[in-house]
Amino acid sequence: MSVEPSPDCPICVRLHDFIAEWRVKEPGWHNGPVPTFLPVEGVQSVKLLIVGLAPGLRGANRTGRPFTGDYAGDLLYNTLNEFGFSRGTFAARPDDGLQLIDAAITNAVRCVPPQNKPVGGEISNCRRFLTPTIEQFVNLRVIVTLGTIAHQSTIRAFNRPVAKFPFSHGGQSDIGNIRIFSSYHCSRYNTNTGRLTTEMFKGVFAEVRAYLDDIAG
Repeated sequence: MSVEPSPDCPICVRLHDFIAEWRVKEPGWHNGPVPTFLPVEGVQSVKLLIVGLAPGLRGANRTGRPFTGDYAGDLLYNTLNEFGFSRGTFAARPDDGLQLIDAAITNAVRCVPPQNKPVGGEISNCRRFLTPTIEQFVNLRVIVTLGTIAHQSTIRAFNRPVAKFPFSHGGQSDIGNIRIFSSYHCSRYNTNTGRLTTEMFKGVFAEVRAYLDDIAG
């Protein structure tokens, strides 16, 4: 099974048609499944995987790189840089030269959904890509799930019952030798409402860094 959908993936009719509409409106945009953002050192170097929900319409759907072009990316990439998971300066465009270090970023649903809300069948459909994406990282030790949907889809990608691995901000659980840290999604809505503060978000990645440093000896 391929880890990435085809550029014109037809599996989810609603999402395919929505992207087709935006290809007409904005022909210069990416307007397709957004691939996993990998470090230049390749899949073998990945110890941390971040799983988001889906591309934003004017963010990753426009730019073609996860969390690039909207506020969520500002918070995420600044945090990754602070804790040594990226190098370079994030400038909200895919050619800004930012590089990941020992980390990769993907989404539970690779195509932008209307109103940023994928339906259950779309989430299930796209797990055929999430599962092999996870499996390709043979040195993976940590997954950070951003939000309930990303968390539950990740648990299901391991073929585990979500009831035994409930989502909570700051929660941790182990599946085999992989530790899963969960966080509220770093969306502007969550930060504007105070549900997620910068300190809360950075706190999760501080724990991730400490855990990885600890198991590295």
